[in-house]
Amino acid sequence: MRTKALFIALAIAGSCFGKDVKTVVLTTNPQMHCANCEKKIKENIRFEKGIKSIKTNLDDKTVTIEYDADKTTVPAIIEGFKKIKYEAKEVKPTKKDKK
Repeated sequence: MRTKALFIALAIAGSCFGKDVKTVVLTTNPQMHCANCEKKIKENIRFEKGIKSIKTNLDDKTVTIEYDADKTTVPAIIEGFKKIKYEAKEVKPTKKDKK
């Protein structure tokens, strides 16, 4: 009985550590310019499969999304923006950002 319980605990722990969480930074068109834009994006994109967290930045006009790469991809996330009438584009990190 203990062996079975140990096996189940290890299986659950292993699945938690196996997640491939990645981050993508996006800009939108139309650009986010107000709290209502932020709210619309956060409330709708969070339902896309694999989304872990969403952070918006009105100053930079960017959306930073953490996602489970085993469940979704950047192109799929971008498609999710189309559902709410936004065009999203990935912001590639510059050499300055990598330091």
